[in-house]
Parts: sequence; C-alpha cells; structure tokens
Amino acid sequence: MHHEIEIPTLSALDMAAERFLKEIGDNRLIALYGSMGAGKTTFTTALCRRLGVVEDAVSSPTFAIVNEYRTASGEPMYHFDFYRIERLSEALDIGFYDYVDSGCLCIMEWPENIEDLLPEETLRVSISVLPDGSRKLSWES
Repeated sequence: MHHEIEIPTLSALDMAAERFLKEIGDNRLIALYGSMGAGKTTFTTALCRRLGVVEDAVSSPTFAIVNEYRTASGEPMYHFDFYRIERLSEALDIGFYDYVDSGCLCIMEWPENIEDLLPEETLRVSISVLPDGSRKLSWES
C-alpha cells in the first residue's frame, strides 16, 4: 500500500510526525532517504517531539553516527546518520545489528550508505522537496 504525507510548512511538521507514527504501526526500523537539505533531521526532531524526547537532546549524529534518546515512556530510541560512512565495517563497528535487533525505534538518515546491511523489514521512506518548497513523505507498506 502506498502512503504519502505532505508537509506544506514547518508549522505542519508536528501534525505530519504524529500521523506518520500512527501510519507506520509497529515498524521499528525507519530509513529516511532524501537529498541534502530535504529535512531528514528536521523530521526526526519532530518525531522525537511527538514521542516526548526532550527537544534539546535531539541533534544530528553526523560525527557520532548514532544518538540515543529516551521517549516520554522511558524507552530508548536511536537516531543514525550514515552520511560519513565510507565502509560497511564502520557501521558494524558501532554495533549496528545490536541497535536494529533491540526492538527499539531506529531512525536512519543516509541509509543508502549501508543499504546492504539494512534488514528486510526496514521501512524505506523518501522525503522529497516539492517545487513550492513543501515536503512530501512517501513509502510502501
């Protein structure tokens, strides 16, 4: 089934994040695909807000590769940024499979850099920038 969520403005971001969380159901592995500046980190921040993560704790893990956050319920969630990954072994060295096998929510930016490591059940979500500057999320379930 094809899913789409349009995000016309930044003010609509939290509502889009809430809808996204409802639509993904039990999916725990989310790969966000999009060009530089498409809004992957911004959308992840909105997801974290909806899950009750303290907002000043959320940042792009570009240099650390992975950040761990706690949701309002105390559950861990993981935010990956694989932009700087050059070899699959770099992802394996941080314990990638330990994270994705944890059952916790894992949001991955730049997953194309580790495509061969992504489990089959990974939900692949594209973030597109539309001509008017709005964003569109799309995925298949």
